[in-house]
Amino acid sequence: MSNPTIGFIGLGIMGKPMARNLLKAGYSLIVHNRSHGAVDELAKEGAQIAANSNEVAERSDIVITMLPDSPDVELVYTGRQGIFSGVKPGKLLVDMSSISPVVARKLAAFRAKQTGAARAMRVPPAG
Repeated sequence: MSNPTIGFIGLGIMGKPMARNLLKAGYSLIVHNRSHGAVDELAKEGAQIAANSNEVAERSDIVITMLPDSPDVELVYTGRQGIFSGVKPGKLLVDMSSISPVVARKLAAFRAKQTGAARAMRVPPAG
């Protein structure tokens, strides 16, 4: 994967600067967030906008999530328009949210049941 398209979901205090750094590094970036202010700001800097998490997953080689809490992560991954409904085999999912290990295992089990599921990593930030 020489120049992957990266999807980024969750553009809050930590997510927006991370996404901006990916743009500055020259990556093609597709973004989605509950509130539109950060999405519009990054779009002016070159990011593409997705209508929902499913669309981010469909259009990206790598999907990064940086969400505030376990229920948000569950919804973004397993909801009707969630990542799991749009991700294709061979894609990489990177969750950087600070969530419960129970929820992380639940999502891993859900993903493992899917045929040809994507690869996934948990990478909570440390500072």
